[in-house]
Amino acid sequence: MTTFAPDSLALNRKLPLWYQVSQSLRASILGRAPHDPLRLPTEDRLAEHYGVSVLTMRQALKELETEGLISRHRRRGTFIEPSARRATPVRLLGSVDAIVAQQSGERTTVLEHGPAAVPADLAEYFPGLDEATAYRRLRRDGRSGEPTNWAENLVRPELADRIDLADLIRWPMTKVLRDAVGVRISRITDTVEARLADPETSRLLQVPLLSPILHYTGVTYDESGRVVDVARIHYRGDRFSFSVTVEAD
Repeated sequence: MTTFAPDSLALNRKLPLWYQVSQSLRASILGRAPHDPLRLPTEDRLAEHYGVSVLTMRQALKELETEGLISRHRRRGTFIEPSARRATPVRLLGSVDAIVAQQSGERTTVLEHGPAAVPADLAEYFPGLDEATAYRRLRRDGRSGEPTNWAENLVRPELADRIDLADLIRWPMTKVLRDAVGVRISRITDTVEARLADPETSRLLQVPLLSPILHYTGVTYDESGRVVDVARIHYRGDRFSFSVTVEAD
């Protein structure tokens, strides 16, 4: 039987391996194409694919099973749950793949894209650059169709020229820049704050004006320390919470 083929992963030895593997596999599952197989490879093959021990792989799969993304059946194997709903907490543990996983698995519509002046509050991230390429996207729950968040990205023009809009419909910007454009991402700094829905957010997310939302700002740097993308995502306050897990040494 044909099995699902997850994306590859470059491990960061400073973070728990099981967590990195679970988030990478989670992103692959949530971003899969409709025709992709639902059966996962065996634990041994997955462990080999990710370059980890079978014990680590088992712990990663247990995390996804607890979340309801996969089901495991003795003698039959492990299968993706096609109707599983993405968990709503925004959970980050210092991993690029965690961010990719959080933003995967929803129906995405590109509202508009094109050249735009760099806003004054973002000018510090793009020194000497008056104009960048802006993308605005609306995400909906994959099952109910309900709007969950909308995102604004400001990307350096020379990188935007290599972005395929079809990729942005399927994948988050972080994954597109890393895997499709080939940007070597070194770090992403995140800020999450509570705000009230402005008229545009109220309209797009179908929530009352001035209702609470979570406002996320993510600044993505390449290996030279240059900012390549600034993302601002507006999450519905009734659908998302924010949590951070801190692991002891």
